[in-house]
Amino acid sequence: MKKIMRITGAVVIVVLLNAGCSSNEETASPQKAVKQEQEDVNSITIRPEMVPRIKIGQPTMVDLADKLQVPSQVEVDEERLVRIGSYVTGRITDLYVMLGDSVNAGQPLARITSPELTQAQLAFLRAFSRTVLTEKAAQRAQHLLAADVIAIAEVERRESELEVARAELEAAKDQLRLLGVDSTVVAELAKRGHILPSVTINASRSGIIIARSVIIGQVVQPADQLFGVADLSSVWVVGDVPEQIARNVQVGQHVEIHVPALGDVSLDGLIIFVADTVNPLTRTVMVRTMVENPQRKLKPDMLATMHITDNAHKSLVVPETAVVREANRDYVFLAQGNNRFLRIPVELGHEVADMYPVLNGVTIDQKIVVDGAFHLDNERKLAELE
Repeated sequence: MKKIMRITGAVVIVVLLNAGCSSNEETASPQKAVKQEQEDVNSITIRPEMVPRIKIGQPTMVDLADKLQVPSQVEVDEERLVRIGSYVTGRITDLYVMLGDSVNAGQPLARITSPELTQAQLAFLRAFSRTVLTEKAAQRAQHLLAADVIAIAEVERRESELEVARAELEAAKDQLRLLGVDSTVVAELAKRGHILPSVTINASRSGIIIARSVIIGQVVQPADQLFGVADLSSVWVVGDVPEQIARNVQVGQHVEIHVPALGDVSLDGLIIFVADTVNPLTRTVMVRTMVENPQRKLKPDMLATMHITDNAHKSLVVPETAVVREANRDYVFLAQGNNRFLRIPVELGHEVADMYPVLNGVTIDQKIVVDGAFHLDNERKLAELE
């Protein structure tokens, strides 16, 4: 009886062991099936007629120089900009220019009348008359001295008065010039003695009227800025470079400028200034470039993008034609021989000159599809549908 029980127990243990093995096999089998299914989805064997459309190669190590894109804006070259105002407090009686007009240096922009100007002209006429009288007195004194009629001390007194009168005349002339009266007008004033009721406000340099903040009848003061005249034959493009890459930006460096308003056009800019301080709010460094603008297509306040070439560094890259993208992931195809290829995920950097830096997923000794990956991926998708 005991013998029969031992045999029965052994049979039970064997049955349980078999059941356990069967359970492990059933658990491992789905995992193996999922892995096999994934490989099948990413694997493709192409037809012989497709072989000429596929080019196999390897990732390459190259000196890669990235282009840093810096948001920028077109600005007026401040060295070619002048702000023009009135030299006196007065009322504007005439305006001769509008916004956008081209003007030459010395061209009248407006006319102004002022009591201050009238007083300065009166002071000049008085100084001029006194100078004429003292000159004649000094000349008479010389004749009288020659005739031994007066003493030499009298001659010296009159010559001293003449020197003072001439100094006062020059001071009156300078005052008129400071009030914006031209030298020819001053000469005419001395010749005819007629006080001018008004004077013109003239352009101090040639350029374009980019600002006009005055109307006829307006009372203005010397502190008021009435006109802005700028030479737009060259402009500034100003951008803010992140502080982490500011060390790679130097004065004298050429950069590429793109202005969306001008379409697909690249302009050459020269960096003329790199700020020595960092903006604490944006953590950026201001960079200023000069761009030639002979046809005046660049307008102040236009938006632009400054492309600054970074320092070259060694990087493993794959060509753009080797990459396919699906569900926000990048893939390349490994060549497995016998016209069989396997799609694998990769991590890539930003595109530079039709190449992608490889961050992870493929090594330099692996053979991949470098051209025709798009066609290969289409074949894979068709095979998946079938």
